[in-house]
Amino acid sequence: MRTTQDEHGILNNFAVEPTLYFAESPSVEQQRRYLIQGAVAAAFVATILGIALTVS
Repeated sequence: MRTTQDEHGILNNFAVEPTLYFAESPSVEQQRRYLIQGAVAAAFVATILGIALTVS
């Protein structure tokens, strides 16, 4: 655990806050890639469920 130390040398266990930054919107290429990944994942889950229903 990270600790901080004041000017008198006393330690405390308060969390050190990370620097904040604003998120950037994904580019068109990244959005297209996310869409393809979602479609592949949905097809994979549908295939697994179809196999499970066929076997049972």
